[in-house]
Amino acid sequence: MKQKKLMLLGGLRYLVPVIEAAHKAGYYVITCDYLPDNIAHKYSDEYHNVSIIDKDAVLELAARLQIDGIMSFAVDPGVVTAAYVQDRLGLPGNPYESVCVLQNKDRFRSFLAENGFNVPEASAYSSVAEAMADKDRFRFPVIVKPVDSAGSKGVTRVDSSDALENALICAFGCSFKGRIIIEEFIESNGCSSDSDCFSVDGKLKFISFSAQRFDPSASNPYTPSAYSWPSTMTRSQEAELSSELQRLLTLLGMRTSIYNVETRVGRDGRPYIMEVSPRGGGNRLSEMLRFSTGADLIMNAVKAAVGDSTDEMSYGHYDGHWAEVILHSDRSGVFRSVDISECMSGNVVEVDLWVDKGDRIESFKGANNAFGTIVLKFDSDEELNSRLSAVDEWLTINLD
Repeated sequence: MKQKKLMLLGGLRYLVPVIEAAHKAGYYVITCDYLPDNIAHKYSDEYHNVSIIDKDAVLELAARLQIDGIMSFAVDPGVVTAAYVQDRLGLPGNPYESVCVLQNKDRFRSFLAENGFNVPEASAYSSVAEAMADKDRFRFPVIVKPVDSAGSKGVTRVDSSDALENALICAFGCSFKGRIIIEEFIESNGCSSDSDCFSVDGKLKFISFSAQRFDPSASNPYTPSAYSWPSTMTRSQEAELSSELQRLLTLLGMRTSIYNVETRVGRDGRPYIMEVSPRGGGNRLSEMLRFSTGADLIMNAVKAAVGDSTDEMSYGHYDGHWAEVILHSDRSGVFRSVDISECMSGNVVEVDLWVDKGDRIESFKGANNAFGTIVLKFDSDEELNSRLSAVDEWLTINLD
């Protein structure tokens, strides 16, 4: 029987558990991007130096290698390329045009508005001058961000028109397409959510909601610094969001896929779908769901990518109260050590450190500046919130 070939776009460390799952399933793994030193390439069976945003170059490579599936797990720039290759080669995947809608914040906001979803007021621009000329239409605060980036890169909250121009320059600097969006800032009632979901034949089979947390002292206070499960939403709020997510997937004709989904409930009590990307989330979100619920979304995403049947899944039941702390620093420097207080010894499930002593780390401006994670488990929501609200009391990052 021919061994199935899976192509993974990118080479970030978030792909390592995907490669491990693929090997466990018996697949041959090919990675590609333009950075041969990326860590995931050390674990794949084959590597090719091809830019993942060059759709036709990836298509040519995929056709030549006769792959059985392609995916861009936790690597946002490759999602459209993967869908393009799937479409052209008839591989398992989602409709190309639907993926393009989801991956472009401008088109996604328009789609939501046209189909009666709750959506913040938003407008997209192709130059700083164009956006500045339109600034009087907005009521501050607003969020300025590229239409095509992830990991909070280039994202700024702007509280007055005086600060708008610098935020625009930052956002344009992080956009591949040279296009940004300005949108109304939706103040969240409780924590916003960023977690992974899974559909089979277009039907949501696994839905999860998290509590997304932020570090106000970070260089970019809008880059998530921790996550916890269950969420802070009520069951009725989660049920309404689940229904709206299903409606969205149905309208777009989505198929069998993993999704990274960002949602929130506004101060007005209305639920908002902020982002939906047909890929696994960064920051080890699917791994955290495996810890907390036992559901293996990574294995199912790998199987779906090559057209194999997925394992049964059900809505997440959490075995306790779980949290993930993203290791980061509010200043740049040379890494020395991480100290965790003895008081946390009963809660620490795993420490995953990505740097060595003497490595340089940068201040926390985006998810790419993280240098590890800590997985925690608690017996109660009260204990979890107490520890996450005072991380500095038990966690010390030592830099030179």
